Amino acid sequence: MGIMSQLSIIHLLWAAMVFCQYDDYDFEDEYDEEPDHQHPYYFNPNTQAEVPRFPFPVECARECFCPPAFPLSMYCDHRKLKTIPNIPRHVQQLYLQNNDIEAVPAGPFTNVTFLREINLSYNKIKFHMIDHGVFAKLSNLVQLHLQHNELEEFPFPLPSSLERLLLGFNKISRLSGNALEGLPNITMLDLCNNFLDDSVLKGKPFSNMKNLMQLNLCNNKLQTMPPDLPSSLMYLSLENNSISYIPENYFKRLPKIIALRMSHNNLQNIPRNTFNLPNLLELNLGHNKLKQVFYIPRSLQHLYIEDNDIEIINVTLMCPSIDPMNTNQLTYIRVDQNKLTIPISTYAFFCFPHIRTIYYGEQNVNVNKSTQLRIPVFRRFLSPEEYDEAEDDHETHDHETEEDREADHYFHPYFQ
Repeated sequence: MGIMSQLSIIHLLWAAMVFCQYDDYDFEDEYDEEPDHQHPYYFNPNTQAEVPRFPFPVECARECFCPPAFPLSMYCDHRKLKTIPNIPRHVQQLYLQNNDIEAVPAGPFTNVTFLREINLSYNKIKFHMIDHGVFAKLSNLVQLHLQHNELEEFPFPLPSSLERLLLGFNKISRLSGNALEGLPNITMLDLCNNFLDDSVLKGKPFSNMKNLMQLNLCNNKLQTMPPDLPSSLMYLSLENNSISYIPENYFKRLPKIIALRMSHNNLQNIPRNTFNLPNLLELNLGHNKLKQVFYIPRSLQHLYIEDNDIEIINVTLMCPSIDPMNTNQLTYIRVDQNKLTIPISTYAFFCFPHIRTIYYGEQNVNVNKSTQLRIPVFRRFLSPEEYDEAEDDHETHDHETEEDREADHYFHPYFQ
């Protein structure tokens, strides 16, 4: 019994000592310092701690909705608004998409200090109707949506805090010399579906964007590859342009590229080592004018070369050597709408031991009609469930709408 009493006393003393270690620790001390901006606000659970106390009930513009469960957000979307309402000081996320807004005056943004996201997509905003410097004054702004408007120019100046800028589906044909200066934190820039041509990019506007990871330039008027892209780039979208060639050493400065999409261009020949990239996972060169295949890196997993003029798949060009210790990772090839008359050589399975699907589909062997190889889809290592799922995917693709194709021009939503 005495031993038990002694053990109880020792246990109590130990517990008291542990408690005292934290008794003088002030948890509020951490929030006195400037927050760490290594991660975007939408992944930071402590974002709300940066905002001072705001009134209850939460102040909200009468045209909008401010849900009690999300007191830092103000929803003004789909309300047929023609003007921007006054914005309460505490708001961090402002949603104004799908309205009839034509101008962005400075007035509503007066004293708005903590705004981190603005969505003004699907409106009628023109460049000259944006008050000069209205966005630049928002020193905490991280994400700005201006896609589907009527912008003729890049909306500068912008705050240096900006990380994600979406300007797709506008009428932008000009980039002023200093438009992209002072944006060191931009990681994602979307300029798809505008009127950009080679002359706009002669000034190498992206060269100083040292943190840029994704650049979308699809559906523009480019005839050559954009010059001097930053080495930080990981995702590049150039679909639906008129690019006819890729300089041989173009990607030497872009070793981090993971996904490259260049479908619907005028490519005819690919220099041998063009895609000798250590991290490339997805390569889409469909709907071009290629006559033969090319070397692909060991890292590549998905290759799309449909709707070209390829008559035979020369596996040796794609895979000049086999290394059992460093095998090719290719799992999927799409080669439909070419001019193939025979399937890919079985040597491919030595070069690409992980291959799961080769989609042959229909081939354009004759001028007036398409033909189909004996095996339209070759599948390997697939369970019956996976096989059925893959079949459904191809049926969906065959019946996709124009809207579906438009959506496919963008990378995974995580990077949009």
